[in-house]
Amino acid sequence: MTGNPASGLPRQRAEESLFSPVRIGRLALSNRLVVAPMTRVSATVDGRATEGMAAYYRSFAEGGFGLIVTEGIYTDKAFSQGYQYQPGLADAEQVEAWRQVVSTVHEAGGRIVAQLMHAGALAQGNIHRDHSIGPSALRPKGEQMAFYRGNGPYRIPRAMSEADLGEAVAGFASAAALAREAGFDGVEIHGANGYLLDQFLTEGINRREDRYGGSIAGRLQLLVEVAEAVRSAVGMDHVVGMRISQAKVNDFLHKWVGGVREAEVVFSALGTLPLDYIHTTEFEGWRPAFGDTGPSLAALARMHARLPVLANGSLHDPQRAAAMIEGDEADFVSLGRGALTHADWPTRFREGRALEPFDKCILSPIADLANAERRRSALLDIAS
Repeated sequence: MTGNPASGLPRQRAEESLFSPVRIGRLALSNRLVVAPMTRVSATVDGRATEGMAAYYRSFAEGGFGLIVTEGIYTDKAFSQGYQYQPGLADAEQVEAWRQVVSTVHEAGGRIVAQLMHAGALAQGNIHRDHSIGPSALRPKGEQMAFYRGNGPYRIPRAMSEADLGEAVAGFASAAALAREAGFDGVEIHGANGYLLDQFLTEGINRREDRYGGSIAGRLQLLVEVAEAVRSAVGMDHVVGMRISQAKVNDFLHKWVGGVREAEVVFSALGTLPLDYIHTTEFEGWRPAFGDTGPSLAALARMHARLPVLANGSLHDPQRAAAMIEGDEADFVSLGRGALTHADWPTRFREGRALEPFDKCILSPIADLANAERRRSALLDIAS
């Protein structure tokens, strides 16, 4: 578990690993390839999924991915929304809009999980509130993201009260129940990338002195409460996962201060929760999580949580992705840039067709579906 050379597996063996059937909880999947959650800021201003989004998600199902995880969906009409034109699951209209997306994915033979997200202190485009909240009143590092329509430094959040915390937990539970009502095959709790739950987990960002701060156990408390509330809302027969990372959208190089020992404590605690899988994400998911040697973050999760692990991070090379599974570091792999480049990535690989490099212009100047379509049209014009 100390390395993952891209060329280490023969092509046929890689194909056998990636395309073997598997289960998450009670959900049967045709293969180990998953579309990673990717913020696309393409909903209506009031958070409803669109026909364009339905076509976008359907394309991955048609392209052969075993599972799709949606972009982060905000969970309430209070402080959870992070970005302008982000979709929500907080009212009947949003549920109905997502129902159309889920239906078209299912019609194409796909399975889809809703990622539930509270932005916390990283909110930069919330139509419901004019200020943000977080574990402590500290301005987040970095600048708001321009390709999600942000500009300038993040605001200083208000430190969350007990009432705020209860509202956030209730929002996750309500959104999970609405996701089930919309027909989703499961939900993924977003505990990664610097958003609210990760803010509570992170030493230095969480400076609370109550039961939600201090030790790792205290910093994990909100994640525990959200996981239990979500499971209670959807029942035992619905898939529930959680995404975890070290790096953050506003602090790309962040590492857990306690290293391997902290990872052991975190993942052991998550392993006691009513979760069906853990989704780890790193920039290069196969590399050692700490230093130059040692296990990857996915491998640490698998060792200590003893739950199925979905690994993410520059795994668009098929041999490298398969090596994560062959090496018992992960049970599934999720693709972001690879899926954006080729919605039919699984089919292309099986048929021996070229897998082209990612074009970063897909996400610039705005990381939405309209910009991506303009880019594709421009390339077609050049080719013709």
